[in-house]
Amino acid sequence: QVQLVESGGGLVQPGGSLRLSCAASGITFRIYTMGWYRQVPGNQRELVATIASNSGTDYADSVKGRFTISRDNAKNTVFLQMNSLKPEDTAVYYCYAHFFKADYWGQGTQVTVSS
Repeated sequence: QVQLVESGGGLVQPGGSLRLSCAASGITFRIYTMGWYRQVPGNQRELVATIASNSGTDYADSVKGRFTISRDNAKNTVFLQMNSLKPEDTAVYYCYAHFFKADYWGQGTQVTVSS
C-alpha cells in the first residue's frame, strides 16, 4: 500500500518561511520523481517543483529563487523549503510521486500566508 504523508504546513506571515515534508512508503522511493503541487479552491492544481531520481530539479517560475525542493533517499522523504512567502502562495500543497505509469498523491497540507 502506497502512502505519501505530508507535514509542515501552517499559518505564516508574509516574508516568513515554512518547510514541508513528505514521507513515502510502499514504493521504491529512490527511482521515483517526486514533486509538490498546490491548489487553491476553484483553481486547477499547479506544479510547484519536482525532483528527479538523479536529483535534477524543476520549479514553477512563480517560486524560483524562493523555494527549494530536496530529497533524502535514505529516509524516503522529500522536502520543500519555502522562503519569502507571499499571500499568493496560500494553497493546499500536495506531495506527488511518479514512475513510468504509476502516479501517487498525498492528502495535502494547508499553507496560509497572512498577516
